[in-house]
Amino acid sequence: MTYKETLNYLMPSFQKVGAHAYKPGLERSVELDSLIKYPHRDYLSIHVAGTNGKGSVSHLLAAILRNSKYKVGLYTSPHLLDFCERIRVNGKKISKRYVVDFVERHRPWIKTIEPSFFDLTTNLAFEYFRHKNVDFAVIETGMGGRLDSTNIIEPMLSIITNISLDHTQYIGETLSQIAYEKAGIIKANTPVIIGECIDNEVRTVFMEKAMAMNSPIIFAEQEKVLTSSKKKKTGDWEFKTVDYGSITGELKGAFQKQNAQTVLTALRLLENNRVKITPKGVKQAFEHVTQLTGLMGRWQTVFSKPLVICDTGHNVGAWEFLTNQIQQEAKRHRTLRIIVGMVGDKDVDSVLSLMPKNAVYYFTQASIPRAMPVNLFAGKAKQYQLQGKSYYTVLHAIKEAIRDSSSKDMIFIGGSTFVVADALPFFQINV
Repeated sequence: MTYKETLNYLMPSFQKVGAHAYKPGLERSVELDSLIKYPHRDYLSIHVAGTNGKGSVSHLLAAILRNSKYKVGLYTSPHLLDFCERIRVNGKKISKRYVVDFVERHRPWIKTIEPSFFDLTTNLAFEYFRHKNVDFAVIETGMGGRLDSTNIIEPMLSIITNISLDHTQYIGETLSQIAYEKAGIIKANTPVIIGECIDNEVRTVFMEKAMAMNSPIIFAEQEKVLTSSKKKKTGDWEFKTVDYGSITGELKGAFQKQNAQTVLTALRLLENNRVKITPKGVKQAFEHVTQLTGLMGRWQTVFSKPLVICDTGHNVGAWEFLTNQIQQEAKRHRTLRIIVGMVGDKDVDSVLSLMPKNAVYYFTQASIPRAMPVNLFAGKAKQYQLQGKSYYTVLHAIKEAIRDSSSKDMIFIGGSTFVVADALPFFQINV
C-alpha cells in the first residue's frame, strides 16, 4: 500500500469519528505486544497522563533527555498536520515507509485481533523505538490511563499533570472518577509525580492508589523547585530554579509554570536514579523545545501583523487559563477577533461560558465528522452573549478575519485541536 492507503486502512480513528472508534481495554494491545516481542522492555520509559499539560511536559522531558546525550523516543497524540508527528526519535518523525511496512507486516494479525487505531499506533511506536535503539521513550497517554493502550509499559517514572473535566462520556463525570482512571498508570514500586492537584478528593484518589501499589508519590507543587516565575515582554517565561539557575521557557501558555514545576520535579527523580542531566541541556531544552521536538499549537504565534495565535486548548481546564491570557494579550491590540469551533463530544456549554465577551467571533467547524456543526455551535454561543458570524470552513473564517483586521488587531484560533490543525497549513503556505 501507499502511505495514504495505509492511513485510510488505519482509519476510522477516534481522531476522526469519536466514540465509534473507542475500544477501552488492554487485551488487544497486550496481544499485539506479545506478537512483536515486547519492544518496550528494551528501553527505559516515562509515562505521562493528565487532562492538560501532558503534551508540553512530554516534549520538554524528551528535549532535556536528548540534550543530555540520550537517544529519545517520543510518542504523543493527536497529530496536527501529519500522522508521523505522533512518533519521533530525537525530534525526527517516523518515516512514512516504516509506517507502511509495519502495517503490511502485521496485517494478518490486525485482521484477527481487530485492534483499535490507538492499539495499533501505540505498538507501532514501541516497535519503532526498539528499531531505532533508543535509550528512553517518553510515552503520553491518549485518554484516561487505566485502560489506555499505552498502559502496558513498566516505566521508571509515572507523571500525572493535572485533572479537570474532559472526555466525561468515556472516563467519568466527576473529578474523582477521572482521577481514578488517570491513576491507573501508577505502577507497583514506581514513583509517580502529580503536577497539580487542587481538589482534596482527587488527592485522596492518588494517594490511596499509590499506597496500594507501594509507589512513592510526589506532589510537584510542594517540591519548591522554582523560586520565582514571571512572563517576559516577549511572552516567554523566566524561571528561577533551585537546581539549574535562571531558565527561559519558550512555551508561552499561562499553564507553563505548572508544567515547568512538574518537569523540574521529574528531573530530580531521574537524577536520583543515576540519569545524567546536564544543566546546559535543561536550559537549552526549555528555550528551544519546539525546534528540538516539533511541538506545535501551544500559544503559537503564526503571523505578526495582525497578531495571530493558535492554541489547542479544548476543555474547561484549558480555557480557565486561556481566557485570562487572551484578554491580557488583547489589551495591547485594537480589536480581539476569535476564530473558534469545537467537537460535539466536549463540554461545549462550559467552555463557551468562559470565553471572552469583548471579542468579534468567527464561528467555524473543523473538517472532521466529530466537529459540532457551525450553526449549532453559533446558536449555543449566542446564549453566552458571544457575537459573530458563521463560516463552514476554518480557511474561510481565517480569510475573513484577516480581511477584517488591521495590523493592530489580534486573532486567536482555537477551541479544538482540529481547528488548529486546519489552520496551520494556511499560515505555513502564506507566511
